[in-house]
Amino acid sequence: MPSESRRSERVAEAIREEVATFLAEDVKDPRIRGLVTVTGVDVTRDLRFARVYVSVMGSETERATTMQGLASVAGHLRARLGRVLRIRSAPEIQFKLDESIARAARIEDLLARLKAGKPTDDANSDEAD
Repeated sequence: MPSESRRSERVAEAIREEVATFLAEDVKDPRIRGLVTVTGVDVTRDLRFARVYVSVMGSETERATTMQGLASVAGHLRARLGRVLRIRSAPEIQFKLDESIARAARIEDLLARLKAGKPTDDANSDEAD
């Protein structure tokens, strides 16, 4: 059993690298804009499904549009993975938005504002009670 786990981890890492390369160099869908970062990949043990976590910098509208574009290219990307990774049946790809980087940037901004003595956007919600 441990070899299956290691295999799915290896496949997940290979998928992460290939998806990142594809998004950086080969994607043609105009809906995919801005900075898109692949933050992780989870693959089922049977290698049938891969959940690809991406972080998208930009407005809420840009993120939604980019996620639509990513869903649209998932089939093309699946075929490409089959060829590149030389596996009989490439996993079905599902993109999920990972907001951890955006949250971290927001926290950094809030901490910098507090340190500088500037008011934060969230300060008024707790003071009203």
